[in-house]
Amino acid sequence: MMMSIATSKDFTSERVKHTKQSITLELNEKVKSLAAEGQTTFNLTAGQLPFRPPTSFIQSIGSQLNFLNSFQYSPVSGFEELRKKVLTNFFLERPFLTGDAQEDKQWSSDIESDMSCIVSNGSKHSLYNLLGCIVDPGDEVILFSPYWVSFPEMIKFWEGIPVVVNGHLYDGFIPDLEQLKKVLSQRTKAIILNSPNNPSGVYFSKSWMRQFATLLEQYPNVFIISDEIYSQLFYYDPSPHYFYQFAPSLLKRTAVVQGISKTLASTGLRIGYTVAPKAIIQAMSKLQGQTTSGPNSLIQQALIDFNDVETHQYLKEVRGHLRRNCETLKEIFRQFNLSPCWYQTNAAYYFLLDFMRTPYFKRKYPDHTRDNDVAQQICDEIFQTTNVAIVPGTNFGLPNSARISLTLEWEPFDQAIQLLGKFLTN
Repeated sequence: MMMSIATSKDFTSERVKHTKQSITLELNEKVKSLAAEGQTTFNLTAGQLPFRPPTSFIQSIGSQLNFLNSFQYSPVSGFEELRKKVLTNFFLERPFLTGDAQEDKQWSSDIESDMSCIVSNGSKHSLYNLLGCIVDPGDEVILFSPYWVSFPEMIKFWEGIPVVVNGHLYDGFIPDLEQLKKVLSQRTKAIILNSPNNPSGVYFSKSWMRQFATLLEQYPNVFIISDEIYSQLFYYDPSPHYFYQFAPSLLKRTAVVQGISKTLASTGLRIGYTVAPKAIIQAMSKLQGQTTSGPNSLIQQALIDFNDVETHQYLKEVRGHLRRNCETLKEIFRQFNLSPCWYQTNAAYYFLLDFMRTPYFKRKYPDHTRDNDVAQQICDEIFQTTNVAIVPGTNFGLPNSARISLTLEWEPFDQAIQLLGKFLTN
């Protein structure tokens, strides 16, 4: 007599079951798959430049292929020489600021001596490890919306509670510090600041950063995570500034996360790094040692040799490309009378399109509010009608919107925005 086979048990953890997939990566893979099959698509989903890395960096990678060390384990926290280089560059690129003037004095020795660095497998890995090292179950972590899709999922994975301060198009998505005061409490463990911002494409002004620093000095038990992955990708002056430049003591409870993915157009090389107080770096190293161990040795060695001065020349072309696409978007929106949707971006790769301000939305969904989110079905209809792929804004914290990436080559970008303009106004 044959025994019946029982239905297999689902061994998946509840933690993973409640984690959302990254909508940006999912859509990017889908569109790339369709393009590989020969379908004409306009991929405005990806935060990835259509540029090769700097030539000298590529050559540096090639030269390191001759050394055995490039193929062996690196220390868990990364090679010491690279970590020192990252720290040195950090303090050089972030001078003290008083008022509107820049001073020449050095950072105090006690702050410099208290800071350390860890190299990880991309800045996303850096952020994941960092949250794992500071968040206990029930801790609240404040986010400013619109926010990067992975922030709330990472917080919840570590059993923290995301608390959102909502931003709005009419003030250019600049966070309201009065609203921040209202949600700060004894349960607040950390605040995540992402400037320049994904998905809005804006960075927060020097004046805002100064006010943020003044406010945070009143909350000594709150840790600050500063995600600065786009810090060099501004395409209108001035360059971004940061809160700790006005209140250096805040660095003693700040972690700054950066990496090479965006600045060196190296999303596939997976090198990120964190500058933070030594105790935090030691904790991250412990966690990293039990998960991935050290990051890519070959790329680390190449970065040690790479002359960072060449980055500034390289970024001139990148900034020009982003600025041109930004101006193209603005001009096409003007042509289609979509100016109510427009706000000025100045950095990173993105623009947030508010569907609720478009003729299409007002005609098809006249009674909808932010609480009636139809962003996914609008994005699906846009793709089916125009082959233009954009990302629903729902998971960025702004329902009934979509994120547009400005990275595509200019001619297809121009064509894609023309098609989008026609769809939204019909």
